[in-house]
Amino acid sequence: MTGEDTFELGKMDELGRMNTPAHRVDARAKALVTFVFIGVVMSFPRHEIAALTPFLLYPVVLLASGRIPARYVVRRILIAAPFALIIGIINPLIDRHPMVAIGPVVITGGWVSFVSIMFRFVLTVGAALALIACTGIQRLGAALERLGVPRVFVVQLLFLYRYLFVLSDQAVKMTRSVEMRSARRALPLRVYASMIGHLLLRALDRAERVYRAMLARGFDGEVRILRPTPFRGSDAVFVGGCLLLFLTGRLWNLADGLGRLLTGGAL
Repeated sequence: MTGEDTFELGKMDELGRMNTPAHRVDARAKALVTFVFIGVVMSFPRHEIAALTPFLLYPVVLLASGRIPARYVVRRILIAAPFALIIGIINPLIDRHPMVAIGPVVITGGWVSFVSIMFRFVLTVGAALALIACTGIQRLGAALERLGVPRVFVVQLLFLYRYLFVLSDQAVKMTRSVEMRSARRALPLRVYASMIGHLLLRALDRAERVYRAMLARGFDGEVRILRPTPFRGSDAVFVGGCLLLFLTGRLWNLADGLGRLLTGGAL
């Protein structure tokens, strides 16, 4: 991990403090819509791909209206992509039933479900990143608590997010120290294993000091924001419009209908 990675972590807070149409939408409205969005996307059959494409509209519009750099979001998605890749790559080995033939190439159900898994991953992670970037982690935590999420869960979520900075800061310091002492030569595997162990110990020690400092300053487990916002009529319209779009996309294959319309076929 480099200093640039630490900067990228801190940039999420910077993005959350912007003043755009997406940022002005109530955090509860965005959180509720995003949770429903993830649930609807994950409810599609495992071989479905085309019907999922209209759902790309929600994270793209939210990121665009929030003026969130596309490069930043794509980098975050690529970092987490190996986890989805490990889960989905097993499908082609299990499901060998032919589904589509393109000339001499036969595509099995396993490959179709693999593409579907990766597409769902992009949609859900993109929506989650858009939610955090257009809200800010502190406002999001307060919104979750006001929506009825248990306080202990909200506090743990905020701590997990903040301790990422602690872990990255310690990793940067250790990496620089090793590079200076080794003259950038390749190191044995046991050295990296030792570094990981020391990194966790140093991060835990730093986290304990941070927590004690918070207690000394009166931390009582409650999530507070400086300017709580009321739930306005425009927020209700945002929720209603998005839920209507999600419901329509779940009940009908909008991509197939649009394709038939453009080709002159019957809907």
